[in-house]
Amino acid sequence: MKAIAVLAIIITIGLTISCRKDSFITSKDAVITLSVDTIHFDTLFTTTGSVTHFFKIFNDNDRKLKISDITLLGGENSYFSINADGTEGPAVKNLEIDANDSLYVFVTVKIDPTSEDLPFIVEDSVAIRYNGNEKWVQLQAWGQNANFLNAHVIAFDTTWTNEKPFVILGGLLIAEGVELKIEEGTRIYLHADAPFIVDGTLTATGKEYDSTKIVFQGDRIDEFYRDLPASWPGIYFREPSTENLLRHVIVRNAYQGVISEKPSAAAGPKLKLEECIIDNCYDAGILGINSSITVENCLVSNCGKNILLVQGGEYEFVHCTDVAFSNLYISHRQPVLLITDFTRAGDAITVGDVKASFTNCIFWGANGTVENEVSTVREGNASFAVDFKNCLWKIDESPSGVTSKDMIENQDPLFQNVDTRGNAYDFRLTEGSPAINAGLSTGILTDLDGKNRVNIPDIGAYETTF
Repeated sequence: MKAIAVLAIIITIGLTISCRKDSFITSKDAVITLSVDTIHFDTLFTTTGSVTHFFKIFNDNDRKLKISDITLLGGENSYFSINADGTEGPAVKNLEIDANDSLYVFVTVKIDPTSEDLPFIVEDSVAIRYNGNEKWVQLQAWGQNANFLNAHVIAFDTTWTNEKPFVILGGLLIAEGVELKIEEGTRIYLHADAPFIVDGTLTATGKEYDSTKIVFQGDRIDEFYRDLPASWPGIYFREPSTENLLRHVIVRNAYQGVISEKPSAAAGPKLKLEECIIDNCYDAGILGINSSITVENCLVSNCGKNILLVQGGEYEFVHCTDVAFSNLYISHRQPVLLITDFTRAGDAITVGDVKASFTNCIFWGANGTVENEVSTVREGNASFAVDFKNCLWKIDESPSGVTSKDMIENQDPLFQNVDTRGNAYDFRLTEGSPAINAGLSTGILTDLDGKNRVNIPDIGAYETTF
């Protein structure tokens, strides 16, 4: 009888364990793990391509688990497709995973890299839902034929040509003592996590035609994303960097466009910007931090803080158009030019001497909250020598501590086109503009478009030719 009783107990325990394994865990505390959180398709697509990767879902519980759905968020319109446990997506429902077992999800991407509108980075995500929980796997593929660089360091002198665009993921660093040359017509597309950092030297020399300009912009070029500011961090010239030149370069849609920190260790300015366009940056278009920069024939437009020069430094701006309008993406709440002799970190203030000159420049803004488009702020007793000649500016009162001569105040420069709703702008001058033939001869013989300047040049980056 005792043996029969013991056997009955064992059978009962066995049945209980078996039932527990066969039943589903429904608690929200149930745990699953994923083999990856991101899938990168790193094939270079030179023809229509199809590549398959997979990830695994692990049931880490001692009971069965029901996955309510595995869904590709882009749906039928996604470049990706999924297959979970033999069932095609984009949504697969009610999948069971045994205790301490796993399930495969296969992901395929098929794209045509010859499509001109295709983003360089194709992205989507897969949602895994169970017991009221949700986990994600991010999907990312390179969509067009290009030179792809991931967290790349340029460690020796290098030249980039325009045969294929460059797509930067995870950032790029030009090492100290190293020069990167970029030839005309080259396109550089940068991901949201990809600052372009210069500790060495950057020489980017384009030409005046659209096809020969050098362009830095975000890598999302599909319609919804192509005009969004803060799409990538910006170009950072750090303290060791020297003798940089950007000519006929467009920098657009960055968080901060061009940042130069500290003066050059070599003779001359640390950074020269010639015939450049810096546009639609969320924060500063040009940020100088106790640095040395010369800027000629440049347009800085529609940034959060167009030109910001802080903690002193030496700066020269000639024939520049510095303009901002509130639009769909950025509200105009800061002056287009702010100069300070200090930076503040907590209670600590660092002060530097300021030497800056502005000749034949336009400083204008509208549709915002700014009354003085040129502003200066001083905190210390450092030297503060700031001079304006033959400029057009919008001001409520003259900025303190500056000298000025032959200025045009508060007269609309009459730009060719300002369409804030359509996000379309042309900052060339129309007939009747007060900036026409109001400049000072400076020896700069051409404008941003490459047009010849006359004996009495126009103010701003563009010369009129009526």
